Amino acid sequence: MRAWAVVENGAPLQEIDLPTPEPKGTEVLVEVTHCGLCHSDVHIWEGYYDLGGGQRMSLKDRGVVLPLAPGHEIVGRVAKLGPEATGVQPGDLRIVYPWLGCGTCEKCRAEEDNMCLFPRSLGVYQNGGFGGYVVAPDARHLIDPGTIDPAVAATYACSGITVYSAIKKVMPLPASEPIVVIGAGGLGLNAIAILRALGHQNIIAVDVADEKRQAALKAGASQAIDGSGEEVHRRIISAADGPVLAVIDLVNGTATARFAFNALRKGGKLVQVGLFGGELSLALPLMAIRALTIQGSYVGSPKELRELVGLAQQRRLAPLPVTTLPRSQVNDALTRLRDGKVMGRLVLKAEAA
Repeated sequence: MRAWAVVENGAPLQEIDLPTPEPKGTEVLVEVTHCGLCHSDVHIWEGYYDLGGGQRMSLKDRGVVLPLAPGHEIVGRVAKLGPEATGVQPGDLRIVYPWLGCGTCEKCRAEEDNMCLFPRSLGVYQNGGFGGYVVAPDARHLIDPGTIDPAVAATYACSGITVYSAIKKVMPLPASEPIVVIGAGGLGLNAIAILRALGHQNIIAVDVADEKRQAALKAGASQAIDGSGEEVHRRIISAADGPVLAVIDLVNGTATARFAFNALRKGGKLVQVGLFGGELSLALPLMAIRALTIQGSYVGSPKELRELVGLAQQRRLAPLPVTTLPRSQVNDALTRLRDGKVMGRLVLKAEAA
């Protein structure tokens, strides 16, 4: 198969030939039609995460092997079934759950594949949606999008379930209780749409870019706060009429983590989602005295993806604004994403042979 792959970190992706997978057992081969771009793809392209303090975590040290076709927000058509596969038919259009685990551990058996200690995620540890085909281990990893636009449906496999899972970690809260969403890019707009679909009414968006703040208001945020400069936590507290119970940080850099923590009230929770990078120093007595919680949230489970798609199929979930591009424009798309010049989500579309 033809694929756009990272051959050398930081260098432009190259179009190369990779072996087309052959499905075995319960596996299902899927021909990729759409693949969304995520900031994780930028990290894979660059080859590291910023840990703060001048430290970097190499993706090579995490087991990422090049050449690799990234891409994990995948929609495609079933192309071929393994001899033991059931539940789908060739030609079926499906969202592919990408956060695969070993398939046999307790977490995988409980459909919490994203928490497996031996991850095999598509587009990270094996070739993903920047290639022509991917393999799902089982039909349970394939979700029918129904009448949802395939380009929008692709975003639910990461952007959607990532924020949906994070939102579930701060719920239940009264609909009028302020929830702060830091970052109004693709993740942030999806978070606002999901919160609205769940009936939440008081959503405070924070972003450094005015156009993204305006997009957040258009998507249904109650208020949009400038996240640049000093004293951001005071702006949040002012907008919320006091310190807040819930902050979802979709950027998760040194600056955002600091002002998010400072905006919490007693019993508050900060859910950290983004991979921007950095570090956070805490006054430890405050954690106990104020009964605060800082919790990481890593993508989501197959169960959560099915729940989210169900919301979308009920037409309760406003679609994320997406821009489709031919797969051959992947390098331009990654550069735009890295430079913060994307509103909503970019989705690569397979080009006709």
